[in-house]
Amino acid sequence: MDQQDLCFATIEQLSNLFRSKTVSPVEYIQAQLDRISATEDKLNSFITITGEQALSEAKIAETDIMEERYKGPLHGISMGLKDLYYVKGIRNTSGIKVHDQFAPDYDSTVAARLKSAGAILTGKLNLAPLAMSGTGKNEFYGSAKNPWDIRMIPGGSSSGSGTATASGQCTVTMGSDTGGSIRIPASFCGIVGHKPTYGLVSRYGVSPLAFSLDHCGPMVRTVTDAALVMNAISGFDPQDPSSTRA
Repeated sequence: MDQQDLCFATIEQLSNLFRSKTVSPVEYIQAQLDRISATEDKLNSFITITGEQALSEAKIAETDIMEERYKGPLHGISMGLKDLYYVKGIRNTSGIKVHDQFAPDYDSTVAARLKSAGAILTGKLNLAPLAMSGTGKNEFYGSAKNPWDIRMIPGGSSSGSGTATASGQCTVTMGSDTGGSIRIPASFCGIVGHKPTYGLVSRYGVSPLAFSLDHCGPMVRTVTDAALVMNAISGFDPQDPSSTRA
């Protein structure tokens, strides 16, 4: 399987390749970073790229899988988070320059659960400022482009998530949806976007647009991939007052 095939493979396909030792997480993450390097100038999907950290985590994942400490289907899989999901020590801009130097000192629940499942962060993704636009346009960091036609918008506000998934820069991305911000870019970019039932996925550590309306959900290339991500991130969280136990 060549680098491009790896970048467009499903979670299930990649997981099988890792467990059979046909492909290593290091080889795959390097392919993802090479894909980002080759396409990012054109697409502008990311606000922050965490390549060095991602390769370090891929080496750990490779060792864990080789030594039968397999965490599940997301182990070794690349993820990009819309730049309003807190990740400890990594800047969180919410798409505006006033937050350019803000780096939280804790992980959002979603980031923590994805990390616990073995997913590897390759970066924080572009979005409309404060997640407040269906176009995805961003005058502060530049706008993400639709990978099918860069003259077109990718939709928003989870613009970078849609672009990164559709272009093979990431296998898993996370968006947020208040009034269409997962569904619009998923539609415009030709991917699967899932807006979960309210309260099913914790919003703790996610910069809000409208707390009583915000939903956190995956943006991926297949329905099966969406289900695998939901298995990892859903569930009760006492730190989110709207979180449900069902």
